[in-house]
Amino acid sequence: MTPLVSDSQTFGRAVKDMRNGFGQRELWLSLGWQDIKQRYRRSVLGPFWITIATGVQAAAMGILYATLLDQPLREYLPYVTVGLIVWNVIQASILEGSEVFIANEGLIKQLPSALSVHVYRLVWRQLLFFAHNMVIYLVLLAAFGIWENLRWSSLLAIPAIGLIFLNSMWVSIVFGIFSTRYRDIAPILSSTTLMLFVLTPVMWTTKTLESQIGGASERARLVEIIPTFHYLEIVRAPLLGEPQEPRHWVIVGAITVVGWIIAALAMKQYRSRVPYWV
Repeated sequence: MTPLVSDSQTFGRAVKDMRNGFGQRELWLSLGWQDIKQRYRRSVLGPFWITIATGVQAAAMGILYATLLDQPLREYLPYVTVGLIVWNVIQASILEGSEVFIANEGLIKQLPSALSVHVYRLVWRQLLFFAHNMVIYLVLLAAFGIWENLRWSSLLAIPAIGLIFLNSMWVSIVFGIFSTRYRDIAPILSSTTLMLFVLTPVMWTTKTLESQIGGASERARLVEIIPTFHYLEIVRAPLLGEPQEPRHWVIVGAITVVGWIIAALAMKQYRSRVPYWV
């Protein structure tokens, strides 16, 4: 006798959930924009407080570290600013992604919609945050003459940004599902993200490490094992008009494929259990 397999635990249902969730884009587009409006309700500047906060943080940290590391501010401040803008997306994908289903417990239990709606909503909200922060980059283009370094290869920043948000989706799915089942995962990820910020060259550069510490060139290569370094580089390098290394794209591409395979398996096996876990 052939054993019965639950229809809710098939790849077909997982793909259908993602497709139906995307089809409900009026819902998650509205909810994502409403999240931002609610956060800055009755504020004069509204969502542009996101831009101001990021700009002040980048300016303070950029000036401080440029002084400490004896780096030219004209080069270092844009480097740090773009790094922070991209890092904010990576960090939010991990931290908010791990709680995407827990935070939407009420909607999941009461609203008959695809589970992926909440993932699309989160990624859309982060895209809006990113767009607001890119205003800072436009200011840097003029103020620091970055536009003089831009080439046609700088257009690679567009697919690179697309890859960042494509990865945000699978990260939110995987971490969101398992954090809903095992509530200890979220605080672990919070500590891990802080560690990654220190290890990833957001505030420092490998060139600085090599030049200021004798014989550090070999040790500087250890940063290659930090995945977030490669995500940062595929966006920051073209935006600053710097040479791009193909290996960063290869590594990010490989992680993206593996990540989506894991996300597909997680959606197949556990998607139907999330409403009970929340």
